[in-house]
Amino acid sequence: MSIISTEKLSHSFHDRHLFNDLHFGMQSGERIALVGINGTGKSTLLKILSGIIQPDQGTVVTERGIRVGYLPQEPDFSNLNSVEDFIYSADNKQQQLIKEYEEVLKNDPSNVERINELTDELTALNVWEYEYAIKTILNRLQIHDFKKEISSLSGGQQKRLALAKLLIDEPDVYILDEPTNHLDIETIEWLEKLLTSGNKTVLLVSHDRYFLDQVCQEIRELDRGKVYQYKGNYANFLEKKAERFQSEVASADKAKNLWRKELEWMRRQPQARGTKSKSRIEAFYDLENKSKGPATNQKLELKIQTSRQGSKILEIENAVKSFDGNEIVSNFSYVFKKGDRIGLAGRNGTGKSTFLNLLTNSISPDHGRIDIGETTIIGYYKQGGLDFTDNQRVIDVVKDIAEHIDMGKDGIITASQLLTLFLFPPEKQFGLVSKLSGGERKRLQLMRILMLNPNFLILDEPSNDLDMDTLNVLEDFLDKFKGVLVLVTHDRYLLDKLTDQLFIFDGSGEIQIYNGNYADFKIEQSEIEASKNQKGSKKDSTPTPVSEVKSKPKISYKEKLELDGLDNLISDLETKINMLTEKLNNTSDHKELSDIATEIDNIKSELDQKTERWLELSELI
Repeated sequence: MSIISTEKLSHSFHDRHLFNDLHFGMQSGERIALVGINGTGKSTLLKILSGIIQPDQGTVVTERGIRVGYLPQEPDFSNLNSVEDFIYSADNKQQQLIKEYEEVLKNDPSNVERINELTDELTALNVWEYEYAIKTILNRLQIHDFKKEISSLSGGQQKRLALAKLLIDEPDVYILDEPTNHLDIETIEWLEKLLTSGNKTVLLVSHDRYFLDQVCQEIRELDRGKVYQYKGNYANFLEKKAERFQSEVASADKAKNLWRKELEWMRRQPQARGTKSKSRIEAFYDLENKSKGPATNQKLELKIQTSRQGSKILEIENAVKSFDGNEIVSNFSYVFKKGDRIGLAGRNGTGKSTFLNLLTNSISPDHGRIDIGETTIIGYYKQGGLDFTDNQRVIDVVKDIAEHIDMGKDGIITASQLLTLFLFPPEKQFGLVSKLSGGERKRLQLMRILMLNPNFLILDEPSNDLDMDTLNVLEDFLDKFKGVLVLVTHDRYLLDKLTDQLFIFDGSGEIQIYNGNYADFKIEQSEIEASKNQKGSKKDSTPTPVSEVKSKPKISYKEKLELDGLDNLISDLETKINMLTEKLNNTSDHKELSDIATEIDNIKSELDQKTERWLELSELI
């Protein structure tokens, strides 16, 4: 039985029909990805299922008592002031107790009587684990200042705040619209584990293929108002979709041949037809629709000339950059070479954007030098988006760069012709930029940058707001791009496919240069971590039988020993936490309370690390 489903769902947007008589159902424990090109109605369907908007026709049916959590692309924080106002729900007693407990400890630590009362209440409601889970989520999503005004947060911070609240509330159904936007890779990998633990019911829209493959068991495509279901991962979806398309083309060819015969019959019949012929006439018009075959979406064309590149491209020598006394880039040197394809990796806030601003001369280093070659033309695709005024038309934004564009072997074309290649038809070219969707603005921004014919391309999160089809075209273009590519992205698939070298930022100012892509780096890091964990343990000197070598399991013998040891260690840590919690409840001494709470936090942090390692090793079995 479906935990959430629709009945004869129909909806239009700006007088355009998105879907009609749509059926969509989910059962408990299903994890589903919804895909489709921009404009097909994916976000609209998520909003309808979440109860945010009402459909034109039809209903959404949910199992009684089911709580649906919804993460929009652009969260709405109206009528809310601070971060804590949003995080701690007024109608959630547990969350309000945790909020008060944290406030008393911070602002009135000498009020032992109230601390004891709150401690008793938290213990009675068994809230300590819940409090730890809340802190873990907030820390992972880099939310620390609870008193901060929401209006002062950036778009990325607001999206992370909305995601944190959803995860804290633990709904029965998770409906997520682009949940990986504004998250760094480490946080995305943590989110994958969180969503796949337990028996969560998840429906999400995402352009991140690795994320889709890790989280979802099924892909549903929304195409021309219909939903097509595909079991398995994204690669399987592409294969089955191609088979479906070929099948529809073959069916259309058969229908077309039959339609021609029926057309002759229609032309031969007198105007006054009997009742018996009416059914055949209706069948003729139905056949006419079938003969048209599957619709083919117009495809984006990226054919831009790359400027000639000289021997000197860009050189960094002993560059140093600090803000407020914190060294963001520390004594870094590098000479860019022809064909460099470099990915920037590291958590949010570790200095990647500062580094890009140094490369583009937006800011200057405090010490050292950055020299750009005379023939180097930098194209910088910024994460912030396109700058425009409310009265600017699409065609004007392009003509600000050039009215004619050199396409190399394809000759010179006008700005209007280039816009058409980028899927902006004439009616959109003379419309306002402010009326474009987020994905269309990103496409327009990309077009403006490529018009410069750059030979040094910097892309900061290019996959945000782009649909899969546009992203695939961009990948193909970048794969063949002959200039230098510097890529910042949370999309691990893009990073693996398009780069062969990494600059790794750890927040200390040091930038590690790694030869290889992100997948190579993760494998190497896992091996180093495993080696550290196993150091000092007793080595197994027993020779491995040949039969075992031929059928080697996914988990090694040493990893199995480590996994067995983690079971006991995790159990011991949980016992220590329980003992300390009991001790916490039976003391009124303020200093002792503070010491015990600190010790519990430290053990919980260690428990979190060991549990993550246990999950990693368990997945190998």
